[in-house]
Amino acid sequence: MSDVPAMDDDGLLDAYSRTVMAVATRVLPSVTSVTVRTRRGSGSGSASVITADGFLLTSAHVVAGAERAEVGFADGTSSEVEVVGRDTLSDLAVLRAHGATPQPVQLGDAAQLKVGQVVVALGNPLGLAGSVTAGIVSALGRSLPTRSGRVIDEVIQTDAALNPGNSGGVLADSAGRMVGVNTAVAGIGVGLAIPINVTTRAIITALMTRGRIRRAWLGIAGARVPLSPELAARIGSPTGLQVAAVAPGSPAELAGLHRGDIVVALAGQAVVTATAVQQLMVEDAIDRPIEITVWRNGALVDAITTPRELQES
Repeated sequence: MSDVPAMDDDGLLDAYSRTVMAVATRVLPSVTSVTVRTRRGSGSGSASVITADGFLLTSAHVVAGAERAEVGFADGTSSEVEVVGRDTLSDLAVLRAHGATPQPVQLGDAAQLKVGQVVVALGNPLGLAGSVTAGIVSALGRSLPTRSGRVIDEVIQTDAALNPGNSGGVLADSAGRMVGVNTAVAGIGVGLAIPINVTTRAIITALMTRGRIRRAWLGIAGARVPLSPELAARIGSPTGLQVAAVAPGSPAELAGLHRGDIVVALAGQAVVTATAVQQLMVEDAIDRPIEITVWRNGALVDAITTPRELQES
């Protein structure tokens, strides 16, 4: 038998409540409502203060079409903010407040999360500022399609209630560290959050310093397909990426790729999904020749391609 004393239901609920209240007390002052006005009308969402000198983090779609917006803090004050940078491919945006801001939220690491862990969502759902909901991490490693047609990986799924206006708000762990940026999605009982991890920290830093993200582009679209056992053993992966389309004039077309090819390696790394290709298309890959290996007509074919900079539409 365990030496750990059993805790009754009331004790468990009290501990849960204390955790949520502690997170709310610590994080809510850093969470803001966001009001945006564009040529198409007005909108709202949430954001959070992430630096002592007035940078805020929100979702890119919250401030789409806006150069400026207004944020409202938990203490009743407000401030005009400038949209410093947006990245639609990660659905993240950085704002800069003109004036004093509250203490910033502490950034955590979503890579440390576990399924079943308690998380707290804080934001401005349905225009109700300073709202708090709690739940658990329902799943990790989800993929979220963006309006640009790309996919965000390692997304956190939670059952903490999220509604329109929650987007851009904080998903916090039980220690009050920001582990995700909430995004409201259709469906009851399901919420998603863009993770705070090594990749998104780099994106946030780039948006703060340069206002934009540079990515490389090949110009192929495809789907994962299984490989024969012999080929899988040869390249070290059970699957490859079968090319479904090649963009006209793209680096892939110039390298001789065409529909039906199965991409099995890129820059010396095994390729198993379109997401794996995206992860290799970082700024350093722009205008640098790389080797791409495809399975075509029963043979491995090597080609050299030079990715170009991806231009967001």
